Amino acid sequence: MNRLIDQTSPYLLQHAHNPVDWYPWGEEALQKAKAENKPILVSIGYSACHWCHVMERESFEDQTTADLMNRHFINIKIDREERPDVDAIYMDAVQLISGSGGWPLNVFLTPDAKPFYGGTYFPPVQAYNRSSWKDVLLSINQAWHEKPTEIIAQAENLTEHIRNSNRFGNTKPGEEIFTAGHLELITDNLLKNADTVWGGFGKAPKFPQTMSIQFLLRQYHFTGNEAALSHALLSLDKMISGGMYDQLGGGFARYCTDNEWLVPHFEKMLYDNALLVSVISEAYQLTGNPLYRQAIEQTMDFIRQEWQSTEGGIYSAFDADSEGVEGKFYVWSKPAIEEILGADAELFCNFYGVTEHGNWEETNILWVKTPLHLFCKEHHLDEATATASLEAGRKLLLAHRQTRIKPLLDDKILMGWNAMMITAACKAYAALHDTSYLSMAETANGFIVNFLKGSGALFYHNYKKQATNPAFLDDMACYIQALIYLAECTGNNQYLRDAETYTKQVFTDHKDEGSPFFFYTPQWQTDIIIRKKEWYDGATPSGNSIMAWNLIYLSIVFDNADWKALAVEMVRTVAATAVRYPTSFSNWTCLFQQMVQGTNEIVVSGSNSPLMIPGILARFCPNKVLQSQSLPADDFPMLQNKWTEEKTQIFLCRDYACKVPMDSVVTFWEQFGKLP
Repeated sequence: MNRLIDQTSPYLLQHAHNPVDWYPWGEEALQKAKAENKPILVSIGYSACHWCHVMERESFEDQTTADLMNRHFINIKIDREERPDVDAIYMDAVQLISGSGGWPLNVFLTPDAKPFYGGTYFPPVQAYNRSSWKDVLLSINQAWHEKPTEIIAQAENLTEHIRNSNRFGNTKPGEEIFTAGHLELITDNLLKNADTVWGGFGKAPKFPQTMSIQFLLRQYHFTGNEAALSHALLSLDKMISGGMYDQLGGGFARYCTDNEWLVPHFEKMLYDNALLVSVISEAYQLTGNPLYRQAIEQTMDFIRQEWQSTEGGIYSAFDADSEGVEGKFYVWSKPAIEEILGADAELFCNFYGVTEHGNWEETNILWVKTPLHLFCKEHHLDEATATASLEAGRKLLLAHRQTRIKPLLDDKILMGWNAMMITAACKAYAALHDTSYLSMAETANGFIVNFLKGSGALFYHNYKKQATNPAFLDDMACYIQALIYLAECTGNNQYLRDAETYTKQVFTDHKDEGSPFFFYTPQWQTDIIIRKKEWYDGATPSGNSIMAWNLIYLSIVFDNADWKALAVEMVRTVAATAVRYPTSFSNWTCLFQQMVQGTNEIVVSGSNSPLMIPGILARFCPNKVLQSQSLPADDFPMLQNKWTEEKTQIFLCRDYACKVPMDSVVTFWEQFGKLP
C-alpha cells in the first residue's frame, strides 16, 4: 500500500496498491521534492476515465516502471473532481505544450510546482505516434540533471503564460453588442458546424453540447427561427435514440466515439445527466414530444435509484468499465436476448438494431435507428401492440442486467454537480408536474446544508465520509442558481434570502477587483501557484457565466443596480468572442439572449399562489424572474403593494412597471402572448 490508502476518493483508492510511491496533493509531497531537489510528476484522472485505467494497468502497476518513477520523481496522484483547481492549472500547461489535453493528464513540475512538460496518455511502448512512458521518464530525468537551467526557464515561461490567460476581453467600451443581429450571427455560426444528418456539432467524437442546444431552442422561442429549432430537436432525438442513451436503464453516457451516436464512451457522469435533463425539459415545454417525457422520466428514475444516497446527496459517476472491460455491463449478444425474450426477441432485436455479428466489437449496443411509428409502418405492425411488447422486453432485459457486475460507482458527492442536479430536478418538475422531482431537489439541498456547509456562508466542495476542500466558484455559483430555481418551484422565499447571502460571500472570497470576473478559488486558499479565472463554457458552464445569470436574476429580486451593472459588464467583456466562437461560450450566449430580449418579472400573490405556480412553470419562458407569496412578504421589492386578502393575482412586469393584474393562469398566458 502507498500513501493513497488513507484517502477517501474512489479514484485515489484505486491506485493505493500500485507499486508507485504515490502521494496525495499536499505539503508533504511538495516539501519532499524541494528537500531532495527532484522534479514532481503529477498524474491526474478520475474514477470513470477509461484511459486512466488503461495507463494504470500498463504502467503504474508495472514494477519496473514504478521503480523508475520512484527513483527519479516525487509522484502525486490527483482526482480531478476533488481538485479541479489544480487540474485546471496543469491542463492549461499541457495544452500550451502539446496543443491538446485530456485525461489521464501527466505533467512534470519543478520542485516549486511550476510545470515544464506534460501530456495525456502515454503507452508502455512507443505507439500511436507517442513516446513510451518509460522513455519519457528517462528523458525527463536526464534533462533535469543535464539542463536544469533550461527546464526552470521553461517552467517560468509556461507559468507566466498561464497567468496571462487570466486576462480576457476584447469588446470595445461603448460598442453596441446586445442586438438581435448578433444573436442571428451566433445562430449562424452554430449551424455552420451542425451535423444536419445525425445532429450535434462537428465530427466524432461527439459531445452533447447541451448549452448550444439550449441556445437554439431559445432562439426559436424568441424569433421563430425554424432552422434553430430543427437542429436542436434533431440533436436531442438522435442522442436519445442512440447508444449514448441507456435504452434499458435510462441516463446518458459521457460522449460518443462516432458520428451516429451509436458507440458511447460508456462512463456516466452526474453533470452530463443533469444538463441533459434540463435541456430536454425545456424541449418538452416547447414541443410536448412524448419521447422527451420518456427520456426525462427514465433518466430521473436512474439517478434516484442508482445514485441518490440515503442522506439525499447524489453520487458522481459510473465507470466506463466493468470487470476490466469497457461497456461490458451494457452490451448484448443476440442469442442472450433470444434466450431471455423468447418469441418476442425478433421484434426487439429488429427495433434495437441487434444482429448476430453485432454492431460494435462483435456485441450489440441497443439503439433506435428508426422511430417507433415509422418502424411499425414499415413492418406493418400495430403501434400499441409493438410498444407493449418492447416495454415488456426492456423490463426483462433490465432485470437480467441487474444480475451482472456493475461498473464501479464513484460515490463521492460534489457540491456543484449536486446543485446542477437540483436545478435539473426543478426544471423536470416544471415540465412534467411530478412532485417527486421537487422532493428530490429539496432532499439534495438538505444534504448540501447538512453535510457540505461549514460555518457561516462557507461550503465544502466534496463529501466522501467527510467534507473536504473548500468550495470553488462553480460550486457556489451552481448552488446559488439551484436556490433560485427552488424558490420559483416552492414559493419559499427563504431560498432567495440564502442566495443573496451566498452571493455576498462569493464577492468576499472570489471577486477579482481588477476585472468584472471572479476567481475560481477562494482568496484564502494557498496551495496552488496561480488563482485562475474560468470563463470558457466546456462540458459544464463556467462559474463566471452562471454567476452572471445569478446576478441578473438577484439584481431584480433585490433591486440591486450594482449587481446588474456587473453582470452586464461580464457579458459585454466576453460578447465579441462569444459571437465568433459560440460553442466555447455557450452559456454566455444564452445570457446574451436575455440582454437583448429583456427579462419578464412575474409575481403571483395571494393565498392560492401555490396552486397557480405549476401553471406558470409549465410553459417555456426562459427570460423570467418568478416570485410568489402566499402570505404577505413586502420586504422583497417585487412583492411590494401586490398583496390582497380577497384573491390571488398574477402580475406581469418589466423594470417594476406592471400590467393590470390577472386572476387566472389562462388569462396570464393570453396576455403574455400579446407582448411585442
